[in-house]
Amino acid sequence: MQEHNNNVKKSLFEPYPMGDLLLPNKFVMASLTRIRADPQTGVPNDLMVDYYSQRASAGLILTEGSAVSNAGNSFIGCGANYTREQMEGWKRVVASVHKKGGRIYMQIWHAGRAAHPTQTGEQNISSSAIAIRGNLRKDLPHAQPRAMTPEDFETVRQQHRQSALYAKEAGFDGIELHGANGYLLDQFLRDSVNQRTDEYGGSIENRCRFPLEILDTFIEIFGAKRVGIKLSPVGRFQDMYDSDPVALYSYLLQQLDKREIGYVQLMEPAEDYASESHYGPGESQIAEVCKILRPYFKGTLMINNNLTIESAAKALEEGYADLACFGRYFISNPDLVERVQNGWPLSDWDKSTFYVGGGKGYNDYANYQEKSSERKNFSL
Repeated sequence: MQEHNNNVKKSLFEPYPMGDLLLPNKFVMASLTRIRADPQTGVPNDLMVDYYSQRASAGLILTEGSAVSNAGNSFIGCGANYTREQMEGWKRVVASVHKKGGRIYMQIWHAGRAAHPTQTGEQNISSSAIAIRGNLRKDLPHAQPRAMTPEDFETVRQQHRQSALYAKEAGFDGIELHGANGYLLDQFLRDSVNQRTDEYGGSIENRCRFPLEILDTFIEIFGAKRVGIKLSPVGRFQDMYDSDPVALYSYLLQQLDKREIGYVQLMEPAEDYASESHYGPGESQIAEVCKILRPYFKGTLMINNNLTIESAAKALEEGYADLACFGRYFISNPDLVERVQNGWPLSDWDKSTFYVGGGKGYNDYANYQEKSSERKNFSL
């Protein structure tokens, strides 16, 4: 059990107007791709309906990354969103969250070079034909992607459009574009991967072009105020790096500011993958991402990555973030908001159950006030 300082209530519990959506508090449940959907179809199931609705007291829930295509899926078993059957599964999730008074956005995602042909049966693609160094798993190197062609661009645009339309039909309150963590759009933004010489490579403006095109498609469907984007300026996951992240992301944030989108989610550099990076820790480039980039975006900023309750409250109180994303705390505390509000201890998580499928370590964590007889007793 983890203790926390109960003096953090004020900054985290004030209602917050995010675009035209009023959030009752500033806790955001981060995207957590837990591999609990049907592995054959990617259709969200009863486990997921229960899991998301348990956490409806969050100010906002962000879903797991939902793939726009089979070829763009690097997490087989995630709740995908490129077929009508998948959309109908998500519709049940949304209805269950709304029934409990919650708000939920779908995170939409294409893995790009992070997808592997042995899993998808299709060629992976990226901004350039540069593979992730190292292995996907012990005995399987990452696959060489194909640099995207004009036909690929049109296909991926249409896949994102259809996924956004499905999200709208499913009843989501909004959508988030995944532009972080070494996935396809991040592979266009950062110059360690993007070696193109056409209008989508080279200059910062060119590298931002395709992500902004996709974002503009989302805005057409949901309206700017109900669209967000996730970015990881100095994240090292999946062999990512940019030579000048301040210049790149200050430009990109100004473009997002002009569009008046609902929010930007920024990943801080502290992460588990820095020791594996060929480029050194992200902190060596930008030690505090939100603090440095805050001046370039006047709208809502979410801070994410290895936050404690206290560090999140500090970011909000000092004004360099407006909302705080929590991942692992929400995994093991479906009633996280109530626990913090009442000064109750927080339950620890079991990392071994994060990506294994089934209900254990997923929807069986008890609320603080529940009796063990009312829900499975999951021992950490």
